[in-house]
Amino acid sequence: MKTTLRLSAILLIGIFSATIIDAQPATIPYADGSQKLNGELSVPKNHSKKNAGILILPAWMGIDANARQSANQLSAIGFYTFIADIYGEGNYPKSPKDAGAQAGFYKKNVADYQRRIRLALAQLIEAGADSSNIVVIGYYFGGTGALEAARSGLNVKGVVSIHGGLSRDTTRTIQPITTRVLVLHGADDPTISQKDILAFQNEMRTAKADWEMIYYANAVHAFTDRTAGNDNSKGVAYNEVAAKRSWSELLRFLNEVLE
Repeated sequence: MKTTLRLSAILLIGIFSATIIDAQPATIPYADGSQKLNGELSVPKNHSKKNAGILILPAWMGIDANARQSANQLSAIGFYTFIADIYGEGNYPKSPKDAGAQAGFYKKNVADYQRRIRLALAQLIEAGADSSNIVVIGYYFGGTGALEAARSGLNVKGVVSIHGGLSRDTTRTIQPITTRVLVLHGADDPTISQKDILAFQNEMRTAKADWEMIYYANAVHAFTDRTAGNDNSKGVAYNEVAAKRSWSELLRFLNEVLE
């Protein structure tokens, strides 16, 4: 698996900016009580020896092109992927204002967010991914979720937060974090305060986590999202260099933690 992943990583990094693999994921209905959810599953044609899986937590607008692109590329390598539906039918945001309200609810009600993540993880495993060989990745709001997966002790090999929120309710007791943690962060991201960065780093030390935080120069929020424009002054913008470098780091991390 590791040799195959290294070779695939080299190929995918080279084509990352030019190609989006055209694959059609399957919509998978599942539920949280009476709330219907609709995730997206991709089963690889040539899966890894130990059926490694990637759970993808999307940004605040819900399942989007950026999450689908990651799922397609990771599936092409050989991973099972599942994009979680956090909000559920009837609650999909129609505007950034709606998205802010929805994401804000789950940031405040962390137990609900963690439950939706666990339900999505169960779908990934049910589809064929090895329950002992999974990584959670997330973008912005989903990056916050990836960190919550680590904080809640979810049984995964690692979590990756990509331009994600780092803050946590400081009244919560810091628990030991036993899974690997990778944070990929825009060095000029105005949405994450220096106070939150320092608090996160201190949290990782207190939790005795095996963690990394990598900064990308000239990158603001949403630097992997091609639809975010290219005006850094807006605080949200795509950065091709940072996107390529962060993808390379993601693949390196997966190569290290998955079997």
